[in-house]
Amino acid sequence: MPLLVDGRRVRLPRSAAELVRAHPLLEERARLLRGQSVQQVGPQGLLYVQQRELAVTSPKDGSVSILGSDDATTCHIVVLRHTGNGATCLTHCDGTDTKAEVPLIMSSIKSFSDHAQCGRLEVHLVGGFSDDRQLSQKLTHQLLSEFDKQDDDIHLVTLCVTAVNIKTAEIYRASFQDRGPEEQLRAARALAGGPNLSTSPLAEPPHFVEHIRSTLMFLKKFPSPANILFPGNKALLYKKNEDGLWEKISPGS
Repeated sequence: MPLLVDGRRVRLPRSAAELVRAHPLLEERARLLRGQSVQQVGPQGLLYVQQRELAVTSPKDGSVSILGSDDATTCHIVVLRHTGNGATCLTHCDGTDTKAEVPLIMSSIKSFSDHAQCGRLEVHLVGGFSDDRQLSQKLTHQLLSEFDKQDDDIHLVTLCVTAVNIKTAEIYRASFQDRGPEEQLRAARALAGGPNLSTSPLAEPPHFVEHIRSTLMFLKKFPSPANILFPGNKALLYKKNEDGLWEKISPGS
């Protein structure tokens, strides 16, 4: 089934710029998103998604109301939402394995929803820039191509390249002071599994160097985290408490 824009089949062009020019509504939505002021998002009700992570939830979730991510230089933030039941998935894609990531995004939404009910699938792609090596452009094309190969109709609503409010479906620019539990551990997972430190060092935000430094110090302190941080090979579990903040779940509770 095709990827659609404004109800029409998309013929994938060579670049995102061509696609935007062919569909003025995409250009207008991107302009409006870029023109927004950045909203500071607090930790209450927030589930922050790091690079190469995925989160999915629905408006019925009493603990999480906002999925968010940022610092997408050559990466892309992808939001897929079912308009019928509001099931929403947000992932921070870096191009490591787009062919596997897109079906995972699709299956995560379907696992959360009765896909036969009324509504449609809408996708928003946000992030990237015109880098010299054209890594962003390559990732944009990969994502569009993979969504176009899926069995379901998928409506491309935003191509701008942020945070989504699960209750209202609002996509907006945001920054985050709190990035959830075990931030260094999660960052170490992404860093250790990636090909390099940054695909775009000249475009990274001011806090990038300190972030990498603290992650490397974490890896130095815990060279074998599986043995030290996961005793008995048990997962670290957290939940949102009544105040909307993360709380560690004690083993056996």
